[in-house]
Amino acid sequence: MSAFTALLRTNPNYRNTWTGQIVSEIGDHFNNIAVFSLVMKMTNSGMAVSGVLLARGVAVLAAGPVGGGVLDRVGRGELMMGSGVVRGGVAIGFSLCLLYPKLWVLYLLSFLLMFASPFFTSGRAAILPTIASKEELHTANALTQTTQWTTLAIGTMLGGASVVQFGYEWAFLVNALSFGFSALCISRLHAPSGFAPKPKNEALTEQRVVRPWHDYKEGLSYIRSVPLIFGLTLLNAGWASGGGAAQVLFTLFGERVFNRGASGIGEIWGIAAAGLLVGGTFAHWLGKRISFNGYLWTVAICYFFHGLTYAIFSQMEHYAAALFFIAASRASVGVSSVLNMGQLLRHVEDGYRGRVFSTMESVTWATMMISMTAAGIASDHHSPRVIGLWSGIVSGSTTIVWAWAVWRKKIPEPPEMGIDPDDVEVHGDPNV
Repeated sequence: MSAFTALLRTNPNYRNTWTGQIVSEIGDHFNNIAVFSLVMKMTNSGMAVSGVLLARGVAVLAAGPVGGGVLDRVGRGELMMGSGVVRGGVAIGFSLCLLYPKLWVLYLLSFLLMFASPFFTSGRAAILPTIASKEELHTANALTQTTQWTTLAIGTMLGGASVVQFGYEWAFLVNALSFGFSALCISRLHAPSGFAPKPKNEALTEQRVVRPWHDYKEGLSYIRSVPLIFGLTLLNAGWASGGGAAQVLFTLFGERVFNRGASGIGEIWGIAAAGLLVGGTFAHWLGKRISFNGYLWTVAICYFFHGLTYAIFSQMEHYAAALFFIAASRASVGVSSVLNMGQLLRHVEDGYRGRVFSTMESVTWATMMISMTAAGIASDHHSPRVIGLWSGIVSGSTTIVWAWAVWRKKIPEPPEMGIDPDDVEVHGDPNV
């Protein structure tokens, strides 16, 4: 914990990014719970919930090829700030659904909100090695991810309670204001040679703008050329094969299985996030103490345990027991997530970070879309418990392929590509 506080105290650029993250992500989860609850109120259909999630997935897929290339060519800070402003405008638009309750409006707004998101989320990952030194990077990565899960726990629980107490309008307003605040925080980043961190790469010319696919293909070739990065991309897809269904199932378990409405949805998401937080905190301690080979085997164990405990969660009759096992499942995901991101931050070249992170996000969402669609269709014919059991089995089976690759030594450790402390473009301004 002292490492976290020291980082926030001494690195104002990271502190501003972190503050914006907290507020915007809490607002995000207010929106998520409100939208999921509103959909169930309008339709009582798991397929309709899948529709919202699919709209978001299609948006991420559409934004990935463009966003990754642009993030590697122009100022990432400016794009992150613009994303916050755009998302704020879209977020307040959800209030229209209260006057005109049509599913297509929810789908459209969900698409627009998520289309703008990768410019912020992938940008935040891409600038992390720039605003943190090599010595700070492991702590900054762990704090960023554990903060993400803390805001998930707080935001979903508060979001569920606020919908019940104050209505949907409050949740949508909080989400819109949170995006504006995050844009303000990003505007406070300071760099000697401009407004925000810029990658070291060739300039963005008119020819490059009209050929985004060329940049994207370069990124794909780079990912394929590094076994660790390629393996982690496939690992994300393996998790999403069952993780996509979970996005639908959490709503169904809260509403249908345990009959707890919006507050139940929020509690399940919140406890899952608490598990992620515990796992991420443990990974911060563990990451400094294990070798690369130890890291590879730790990930294999985590994926097996995640699948097992998720399957058990789906079968629990008692609410408290179900919450315990979903927390255990997410703790395993938290450990592997922090360790995996730490490896990426150390080994991905600066000029490819935007494309690597946006591509991983796109691959994850593409797989999740298939999983969500299958879960949504199945929810009209089978119980959430049956779907949850198979989701855990499918997601956990990823460990078989990963463990085989580790056993056969197919994933060598690549050279470190992190930024040298003397080569950092953004420096802390004590007056920020």
